[in-house]
Amino acid sequence: MRALSHTTETLDQKVQRVFGKMVIDKRRLPSSQLQKRGVPAYVGEWVLDKIVPGEGPLTPLEAARVQAWAQNNVAAPSDREIFKHRLARGERVKLLTHVRVEIELRGGTPRRVAKITALDLNDVEISDELLNKYPDLLRHGMWGVVELLYTSAGPVIVAFNPMQSVVNLDAFKRERVHFTLDEWRDLIVVSMGYRPEVFTAEEKLILLMRLLPIVQKNMHLMELAPKGTGKSYLYENISPKVRLISGGNVSPAVLFVNNATGQWGLLGRFAVVVLDEVQTLRFEKPEEIIGGLKGFLANGRLTRGGLHETSSDCSLVLLANITLNAAQQPVREPLIEELPRFLRETAFLDRIRGIIPGWKVPKLSHDSFACSVGWKADVFGSVLLALREDLGADQYVARRVQLRGERAYKRNEDAIRAIASGLMKLLFPDGIVSDADFERYCLQPAIELRQYVWDQLYSLDAEYRQYDRRLECELLDG
Repeated sequence: MRALSHTTETLDQKVQRVFGKMVIDKRRLPSSQLQKRGVPAYVGEWVLDKIVPGEGPLTPLEAARVQAWAQNNVAAPSDREIFKHRLARGERVKLLTHVRVEIELRGGTPRRVAKITALDLNDVEISDELLNKYPDLLRHGMWGVVELLYTSAGPVIVAFNPMQSVVNLDAFKRERVHFTLDEWRDLIVVSMGYRPEVFTAEEKLILLMRLLPIVQKNMHLMELAPKGTGKSYLYENISPKVRLISGGNVSPAVLFVNNATGQWGLLGRFAVVVLDEVQTLRFEKPEEIIGGLKGFLANGRLTRGGLHETSSDCSLVLLANITLNAAQQPVREPLIEELPRFLRETAFLDRIRGIIPGWKVPKLSHDSFACSVGWKADVFGSVLLALREDLGADQYVARRVQLRGERAYKRNEDAIRAIASGLMKLLFPDGIVSDADFERYCLQPAIELRQYVWDQLYSLDAEYRQYDRRLECELLDG
């Protein structure tokens, strides 16, 4: 049974009643101006909850209070030297920033070195006590408010108040019963930062597909779309465990492991790594990168030259701009023709689970962004990541979904199952779903995403033509 009745509530009222302090009016953050200071949404909404908790859009008084707090605690690029000057004068400076710590074992004496992104400081002392309390500082880093003091030995972190949200996933899943499918889907879309009223049902489902790499381990996807469709917007604002790379050099040491220091790269430290506008990235040693990626995409193993090896459940996302015609359809075929040549290798492409058809989503405008109640970004991100560990949907799909045909290709079946499971986690997290809804909202979209990959392989390499061209699945008895 779905959507238990409760008088004639609006969706906003229902969301607030059911989820309470886990939600926020999405109009509050834009009026705070925090994002203009480089603060992602999952941090900005956390700040608002601490500084000016409340409902509805920010009042002028609340906005002024937040901006005054930000002026003293958030270092915009133009303010960096001002904060350093305060440190040099002996002030204890509080600063909202991202902090990541590395351990240096050279020279006989171990050193704990914190990197303060906002002030471009790479040699800040931090205590064992803080590292034992917050081990994520050593993994991918954490956002929070640090208290800094400059001593004769250099800058020191004397206190750290992390941004953390603790989510009871079982309790969260139980609340799904209060919502219809349309209401639940709209709530997810709002929580992503979009306004559901301006998108069709098909477009909303495509937006939700961008969450698949967060809820599923080793969910490697590609999204192809023109500029302005918000491909990177979500990944910048959802979680500190999602890392977006946009522009600059990408080297094997950055992605895999630095053989000189033994430090694991991004694929070993983050839950999701997103390469934005892959046509403009500069890949150092592309042959080595593709070789390493093919191994990682196939079996989740990270290595480089055999010197270091580990496993990783990180998801890799490739975002690429493509050209559309007047009918808003891709101009070129195959779809991946505009990608760098080394990313078009079929052995690499085969390991991508699916292609998200981002060209079917309209370009974002002022009216595209959320103006109603959704989960706070930090809560939402934590829930999505927690769903990675929820195996119920994976087991359901493995038991019931089978690729049809005598010439079926196993990697297609694996990809379809993984995508369908991810969509089930998003839309039916409590596991309550009819066969008809599962097939319509989980299985068929999963087949479509994998079919885009399969079409590219089929047209580029005769090796794949020994298998069935059209992908079809059957739903076995549960």
